[in-house]
Amino acid sequence: MKTRDKIVQASLELFNEHGERAITTNHIAAHLNISPGNLYYHFRNKEDIIRSIFGLYEQHLESGFQPYVDKEVNVDLLIGYFDAMFYTLWQFRFMYANLADILSRDETLKNRYLKAQQDVLERSSGVLEKLTQDGFLAINAEDIKPLADTIKMLVSFWISYKLTQTQSNIGSITKESLYEGLLRVIMLFKSYATPSSKDTFSRLEDYYQNLASQSDL
Repeated sequence: MKTRDKIVQASLELFNEHGERAITTNHIAAHLNISPGNLYYHFRNKEDIIRSIFGLYEQHLESGFQPYVDKEVNVDLLIGYFDAMFYTLWQFRFMYANLADILSRDETLKNRYLKAQQDVLERSSGVLEKLTQDGFLAINAEDIKPLADTIKMLVSFWISYKLTQTQSNIGSITKESLYEGLLRVIMLFKSYATPSSKDTFSRLEDYYQNLASQSDL
């Protein structure tokens, strides 16, 4: 792995474990056993590193939430979307924990974030529309985009909600707590399920409840 990529990965790990505000470029360099000068050869500052991490986030959002085409709607298809949702929360949890502060310091990053969120809203709306067309969900056409936005809002603020609720730091965020957030999203989906799809959503719920119970063993 190239040094630049190692810096990005190490930074992501440290930010997720300790919170972005607690980690400096010197911490990152020491973690990698490289000199600060070597780090600055690749990145101007910590904000530059965060922008590179955000590039990974953008790539994942683009690939993970595309509307399906010519596929059978079943529990495996839905697991693909919910696994992508979980990966986003877990892999980039430092960002969700301190989003307002991070974006307030970097106008360019803020604009990229808003664009990424608008794009994922359009793709998520496309998924809900396709599930409705296939008879899997019963949603009025005018409610599809607001529902997609509500789901996005729940996911985006779940981590900060859990941290506020427990008055703890980012190190307390567990996979189990993130699966709890996914189960809340499934609850929303179930309220729009058609009679023929209720069993599939129940199986999906059981699947993630089992993962939640096993995640911190």
